[in-house]
Amino acid sequence: MSDCHGHGCLIQHLAFAEAPRWHNNELWFSDFYTHQVMRIDRDGRAHVVVEVPGQPSGLGWLPDGRLLVVSMVNRKLMRLDPTGLVEAADLSVLAGFHCNDMVVDAKGRAYIGNFGFDLFTQPVVAQSTVLLKVDPDGVVSVAAADMQFPNGTAITPDGQTLIVAETFARRLTAFDIAPDGTLSNRRVWADLGTVAPDGICLDAEGAVWVASPRSNEFVRVLEGGAVTRRIPAANQAIACALGGEDGKRLFLVTGRVRGRDQAMAARDGRIEYVDVDVPAAACPG
Repeated sequence: MSDCHGHGCLIQHLAFAEAPRWHNNELWFSDFYTHQVMRIDRDGRAHVVVEVPGQPSGLGWLPDGRLLVVSMVNRKLMRLDPTGLVEAADLSVLAGFHCNDMVVDAKGRAYIGNFGFDLFTQPVVAQSTVLLKVDPDGVVSVAAADMQFPNGTAITPDGQTLIVAETFARRLTAFDIAPDGTLSNRRVWADLGTVAPDGICLDAEGAVWVASPRSNEFVRVLEGGAVTRRIPAANQAIACALGGEDGKRLFLVTGRVRGRDQAMAARDGRIEYVDVDVPAAACPG
């Protein structure tokens, strides 16, 4: 692994990476514009897991180990079976525009965000949309309404609280999770001020690491909004994940929001890492 900008650099020359996940001692992620879900093994070698023609985003796993991946542009949830990629659910009726990040709970329920409007042609103003829930049988429902660009999402280890980044509201919002997966008791977990959050991850002390694209940094936030650490990035901070052998390696996904052709030409997306003091939260359930 080489050194870049003072931190270790795991991989460079990505088009636009998203949704990093530490799974089975490997780092998994999506690269939007190459349409690839990738994993990096313990020796630092990159492997293509599957190609998603509709542009991959959020990743998660069912209890039986099968991969779930959000297909952004055609607004579907896909599942990687032994025979190949298949549709698990059609999100297009309820999702207002491209789908994005996702979290999957211990029972295999997926919570999926979406843009809510055409981010590429309309003025960037707050427009409400929904957070979707997909049950293991493929039934799609609205988990929460009136969301302002629901993005990175995490579930606490006890499986009882869901935290979602509302990018355009500049806040982290929490919900209680009922046994059937429905959400209630909506509340502001942290008002982030000038930080418009993208991807997030949760650590063992209950703090949330937040990627802040506008300020080119990753910030560690406590419930209530106190920031305990900032890590600057040379490019836009897109998403983050905690992992590594001891759970204390923070993977930092950076890049720059561009159209496909510009992103493919620039190839300036990368995943760096820095070791931190508090390990990752345990997996829900």
